[in-house]
Amino acid sequence: MLATELAALKAYMADNPGAVIEDVARERMVTPRAVLEAMPDSMVRIGAGALADAMQDIAEWGEVTLIVHTDDAIFEFTGAIPKGEVGRGYFNLMQPRGLHGHIRHERCAAIAFVERPFMGKVSAFIAFINRDGGLMFKVFVGRDENRALRGDQLQRFHALADRLAPRAA
Repeated sequence: MLATELAALKAYMADNPGAVIEDVARERMVTPRAVLEAMPDSMVRIGAGALADAMQDIAEWGEVTLIVHTDDAIFEFTGAIPKGEVGRGYFNLMQPRGLHGHIRHERCAAIAFVERPFMGKVSAFIAFINRDGGLMFKVFVGRDENRALRGDQLQRFHALADRLAPRAA
């Protein structure tokens, strides 16, 4: 990406931090990772792709929302993420009902921890970024009965971010 394009993207994301990442990427012909990297530093931290480690931690959070956003559909699952284990080249979500399946964990190149305004509310999510700069999926911190972020999960989110994507000193 040219320096002028990067500067324009950074300016756009500073003015529009709640923009849908996948839409901005498509409109600007960049990867979603580039959009995340262009967000204000105070709103995003990106660390190594420790997918299995992150997912095992998230499995202890309780009800969250997992979103898979493709060009053709947006799938949302709200509930507890099951524990998993690595085997046969996948991180396998281990439960027979609800959310289950197999994630090609080795394709996860990075994990972004994002806190930003979205549709008039504060939002916090973890984006799992593949080797191509695309988003594998996102896991959002849950909300309480007043639609505020759950404090216990936000603490877990920050602790996981501190461990997997520490802020530069």
